[in-house]
Amino acid sequence: MGSKKKCAKMYEEKDSTRAGDFLLKLCHSVTSVLSEATHHDINFSPMVQKISKTCLKPDIGCFVLFDGAFAGLVVINFTAEAAMEVYSQYLINMGLPKEELATVYTSDEVGNVMGELMNQILGDFTSKVSQELRTSITQSQPKMLTLNRQVRISVNAHLDKPQAYRVSFYTEKNNIFYMELAMDNTEFVQMDEFIPQTDVNPDEILANVEAQKEHKQEVKPVEENMSASDADDLLASLGL
Repeated sequence: MGSKKKCAKMYEEKDSTRAGDFLLKLCHSVTSVLSEATHHDINFSPMVQKISKTCLKPDIGCFVLFDGAFAGLVVINFTAEAAMEVYSQYLINMGLPKEELATVYTSDEVGNVMGELMNQILGDFTSKVSQELRTSITQSQPKMLTLNRQVRISVNAHLDKPQAYRVSFYTEKNNIFYMELAMDNTEFVQMDEFIPQTDVNPDEILANVEAQKEHKQEVKPVEENMSASDADDLLASLGL
């Protein structure tokens, strides 16, 4: 009986990660990826809405499934204005002339770009989960739909007592879009201390290598000068 209490106390004292923590990580992935892509701030509401089901809504809906240590479904619904703002700012930042951009949200190009950004968002999210929780989840390819009426989707994601949430996001021009998350009712409990893994940045590695090379090149002449000076001092002490 005492060992059970001790074990329960251990679990209470350790950190745990629940659905709300995953939702917050996903929100940060949405804002960081889209802010980086558009070079403008993307923010989300501090209020979270609990919902019974996820659904695709007009004007552009996108969904992605993920599976592995736990399963879930992510839906992002963009209004036409929000989609066009994100799409145009992203491609302009990539160097595409404004005259060459699509002018209507129903264009295939708009859907393809939003799908690419959705893929980056989920990639950032799954990477954070893998690093911070030492576990793994995989994602499906994003599916984009241009809609003119509300459609409810039913995807067989094999969720265990699913929990669903909706979060509102807004762009620099105050255009609104919504992200919905449905996932297993699960909890990760930290049983032992560990240091979360960090991203490996190839640019930082190359910069460190170059810095070490430059440092060696600077040190070598100094060492040669010191050796010559030591030799002169030795000869002088011998009277030569």
